[in-house]
Amino acid sequence: MRDPYEILGVERTADEAAIRAAYRKLAKKHHPDVNPGQADAAARFGEISSAYDLLSDKEKRGKFDRGEIDAEGHEVHTQRQYYRDAEGHEHYDAAGGFSQEDLEAFFSQAFGGAGRRSDWGASGNPRRGRDAQYSLTVSFVDAAVGVTRRLTLPDGKTLDVRIPAGTEDGHVLRLRGQGGAGWNGAPAGDALIEIAVAPDPRFHRDGDDIITDVPVTLKEAVLGTSLEVPTVHGPVRLAVPAGSGTGTRLRLRGKGIRQGHQFVQLQVVLPPGDEPELAEFLKTWTPRSTHSPREGS
Repeated sequence: MRDPYEILGVERTADEAAIRAAYRKLAKKHHPDVNPGQADAAARFGEISSAYDLLSDKEKRGKFDRGEIDAEGHEVHTQRQYYRDAEGHEHYDAAGGFSQEDLEAFFSQAFGGAGRRSDWGASGNPRRGRDAQYSLTVSFVDAAVGVTRRLTLPDGKTLDVRIPAGTEDGHVLRLRGQGGAGWNGAPAGDALIEIAVAPDPRFHRDGDDIITDVPVTLKEAVLGTSLEVPTVHGPVRLAVPAGSGTGTRLRLRGKGIRQGHQFVQLQVVLPPGDEPELAEFLKTWTPRSTHSPREGS
């Protein structure tokens, strides 16, 4: 995989907020749901997600910046030198793959609690595991109605993540006990999963209500019609009353998020080509109302 900083288009000094903003912008642009038919969309989206998984985790990012792991999260094995400083303390140089915690774990497993050296500041007290941070992008519809999605972790393990109905963009889900392992019998950390909701050109959200713009012809607006409109629960038939105009809002009760509704806003669209008969009719047509739509504006 390429350098994760290059993939997200951020500097190596970027803070967490900048990395998160860059990821969400790219994830929404390259999500497969908004790029149907593009064979490389899934691969590009996967690359973006992997880069964010690494850089959003402080521990992994630190290891990558120090050259201890590669862009895919694999350890980089290098030669480390053991030495004793002028004050008689043991050290390992900074070039390699073991941290102080790694050394504590090694000596604990090899020699038991008594095998840890006080020179390394080891402690036998139980310690809760670290929280792990991940990201998951879902479609607008899935976030609205709720769904279970499988998240594949960098080490190949998987988590089944339940997305509650009505989940908003940027919401963080906590899966207890799915983070790093605890120390000396302490509980494991949690998995913190930030949800990015991909945009859908058919819908936009207003609280628990959903707004949908639907184009209608001039004839349909004047005479009324019945047409099929999309909802997050599937398509439904909608009766458009005669005399509707642009901006007319029709409610679909209970078709929003949770107990919300969906509102269909009509957009009257004129014919794309010349309509000489319609033009001739309008020249001689005298409307009953003389009210101007521009009055009061």
